[in-house]
Amino acid sequence: MCYFTDENYVKTLKGSFSREDLDLWARQSLPQALKLQVGCGAEPTVYKHLDRVFELGKQYGVPHISMTTNANLLTREKLQKLVDNGLNEITVSLHGIYQNTYEELMQKGDYQKFHKALQIISDIKQTNPNLLLRINYTFNEDNFTELKDFFKVYGRYGVDIIQIRPISKIGETAYNNFSLEKIIPVYDDFIKMFKKEAALNQTTLMAPAGIDNLIKRENDSSVIFNYTYFYVSPTHFWRKDFDWKNQNFRDYTRQIGWGKQLISNVFKSKKQLQHLLRDQNLNYDVDF
Repeated sequence: MCYFTDENYVKTLKGSFSREDLDLWARQSLPQALKLQVGCGAEPTVYKHLDRVFELGKQYGVPHISMTTNANLLTREKLQKLVDNGLNEITVSLHGIYQNTYEELMQKGDYQKFHKALQIISDIKQTNPNLLLRINYTFNEDNFTELKDFFKVYGRYGVDIIQIRPISKIGETAYNNFSLEKIIPVYDDFIKMFKKEAALNQTTLMAPAGIDNLIKRENDSSVIFNYTYFYVSPTHFWRKDFDWKNQNFRDYTRQIGWGKQLISNVFKSKKQLQHLLRDQNLNYDVDF
């Protein structure tokens, strides 16, 4: 389901941040950051300067630092070092409760390594109570029914948050069944049951807010996305016209009238803001 199984997309991936680039990235970005999200669309544990990313997050006092990973390369030593350097939350991708489904949908993922990594996370959480374990589960017609056994299989790891979300077409991916027809008739009843299970396990549940939202995929709040989410990679730094290696962030925002845009949007009607809404961003119910 990931666009890393899209051969054409993979061909566009180039470059890697040098250690010097990281220091400049940090000066440009982190003084403004409320959250540093490492990974999500890439596997951070294969990056040789990963420790430095977290060191910089801690150095600049970013309040919340999170990493998204498939967890297959995590070791106890590696994770403890990241936690010591400021990691607050580890988000683990899981798309199958049982081995056959997990390894089919995660491709190079190893089910036994995955469980070993979750046990390491669980152990480290015992001495680092501020570390949160979050599971992201993208569901489709082939893995949805397994979700009913989530806490039976994974409850022992002390999952703090689970987010479930429907599959989206994000490229010519290896898995290409984007239909939800078999799920829609049973979705609401499942969510009622799953909410109870999550509460019993003291797990926060994030799930699409009902069938209508599942079908329409609308989110009236997604207008804030453009002003709160800054994507950075070796080939992309927030905006195409921002020369981040030679231009100061604050000077650039003044140049484009960033503050004026924010203020003017406060006074716009919902209809006027419609062009800023993002597709494929769902509303989620959050149950604690």
